[in-house]
Amino acid sequence: MYLPAAFEEQRPDALHALIQAHPLGTLVTHNAEGLDANHIPFELDATAGPHGTLRAHVARANPVWQQAADAEVLVIFHAADAYISPNWYPSKPEHHKHVPTWNYAVVHAHGVLRVRDDERFLRGLLARLTREHEARSQQPRPWKMGDAPTDHIDGLLKLIVGIEVEITRVVGKSKLGQNRETRDRLGAADGLAALGQHAVARAMREAGPGA
Repeated sequence: MYLPAAFEEQRPDALHALIQAHPLGTLVTHNAEGLDANHIPFELDATAGPHGTLRAHVARANPVWQQAADAEVLVIFHAADAYISPNWYPSKPEHHKHVPTWNYAVVHAHGVLRVRDDERFLRGLLARLTREHEARSQQPRPWKMGDAPTDHIDGLLKLIVGIEVEITRVVGKSKLGQNRETRDRLGAADGLAALGQHAVARAMREAGPGA
């Protein structure tokens, strides 16, 4: 990934926060047929390993867990993104030396994929994922695994396989206007907020001096 110094994110807490807030990762692997990508919700254990460990499950019918076992993989996590119009920069009328761009924040997590084909691992993982994401849904009565018949859950567990990626290298990029004048960065944030794109606008306001 091309990574200008102005956009490099090295803080472990910020990298982990992006993964946890946007857990649907793109698992990139390579097999005999070439590159492949699967989109999977991951759990991050920030305390396991030097950079954390990602855990997830895939369908047993999905060949990725066999093709990528013990192989190096890349998992990409993507926060909100947005088109940036030059018209939002207060300095634009002064010199017109602006062009459109796209702002975004991503994390690339590198590691080796390990297969965890055991029921205990899967039950614990599914229970934690369910609790986490049901809580985010803000329902008065969150769904839990015990709501479904035991034999139904037992049957479904046989159809999935656990995977684990201990992160060996993590790269973060936050392209949020840090290379521009504060007034232009904040002006673009205001332009996005007016369109209802509050997540990117908030990230831009927090990206540098003047926030």
